[in-house]
Amino acid sequence: MIALQRLNGKAFVLNADYIESVEATPDSVIKLSNGKTIVVKNSVEDIVRKTIKYKQLCNQTMQVIHRKSEDVESEKKSMESE
Repeated sequence: MIALQRLNGKAFVLNADYIESVEATPDSVIKLSNGKTIVVKNSVEDIVRKTIKYKQLCNQTMQVIHRKSEDVESEKKSMESE
């Protein structure tokens, strides 16, 4: 999801997965895969940057930290004593 601004200044959030194309006229025109068109104040460069950032965040893998079983047991004991 990316935060954008309509021509009237009102902020909204758009699912970037639906963007089919972005065109720079005096304003930026976003064409969506469902056929709708949205005109926004944001520049094409801003929309592209936000979309890339969104896609990078979506494709990040979660890092799993493996703890030693002794650490887990000692943590359980400390929580029980509280």
